[in-house]
Amino acid sequence: MIAYTIRRLLMLIPVLFGISVFIFLIMKMIPGDVVSTMLGTEATDESRSQLEKQFGLNLPIYQQYYNWISGVLVGDFGVSLRTGKPVLGDILNRFTLTLELTLLSAFLSWIIAIPLGIIAAIKRNTSTDFGVRIISLLGVSVPNFALATLLLLILSVFFSYYPPSTYVSLVEDPVKNLQMMILPSIVLGTAMAGAVMRMTRSTVLEVLRQDFIRTIRAKGASERVVIFNHALKNAMIPILTIIGMQIGVLLGGTVIIEQIFSLPGLGQLVLTAINQRDYPVVQGAVLFIAFVFVMINLIVDLLYSYLDPRITYK
Repeated sequence: MIAYTIRRLLMLIPVLFGISVFIFLIMKMIPGDVVSTMLGTEATDESRSQLEKQFGLNLPIYQQYYNWISGVLVGDFGVSLRTGKPVLGDILNRFTLTLELTLLSAFLSWIIAIPLGIIAAIKRNTSTDFGVRIISLLGVSVPNFALATLLLLILSVFFSYYPPSTYVSLVEDPVKNLQMMILPSIVLGTAMAGAVMRMTRSTVLEVLRQDFIRTIRAKGASERVVIFNHALKNAMIPILTIIGMQIGVLLGGTVIIEQIFSLPGLGQLVLTAINQRDYPVVQGAVLFIAFVFVMINLIVDLLYSYLDPRITYK
């Protein structure tokens, strides 16, 4: 297990290196630059030259990349070209909100999707099964932004309820924080629940058809023991896989929901930085999200051996 973990961590090096090169080149290819954005119509050749020299934009592109990546390797993601603040500090501050939103969305989806998926598998081809399948299909079909807009419209028009617009951290005021986070969590959790529900139903149904399940039932085990002690445990590996992927996607894909609900998360930080051509912020945030994503996949892989002792890593 330790040797496997070390190998997987070493494999992250070329992956993250490739991502860093890709995002660095993409940012350089975007039309416009931070100097033009900051100077506007008052830009002169002299003022542009001074700012480019100050930001290091006058250097060859390979030198700019080397300066940036060498700093990243020692934990220095640089400073924002717009605010002058350390990029890593801004990323970690915004990541706290995005992580809370992701975990709350995932939790809401799990407590709904997994039980309904199990029920649908047990009651296959019944009205209950068809109802669950329709709900899951709606969950994965309706876009997040459309569901968020519709939810806000219904609450405001029919119930005169408006969610708080000023973010309060969980530490400062847990109640106000949850009031602001619950609606975007429901929106994000809906799509996640639809996919998990479908996967749970199909995998549990497949396991229930296996010969060892028939043997367990023949020995007189109760249906509850068959489902929860044997079928669900064997079905959890593909469910865990899709859950891990969805958590990684949510960490980097909440930008639209953060905009709609006025949440100052990591997605909003990246969007603002792109509009302002703030290269260090975009590059640092994307690289950070990629690192978290691959680490989540590693954790999921290691959990496989816990769920199924037959899986070993050498």
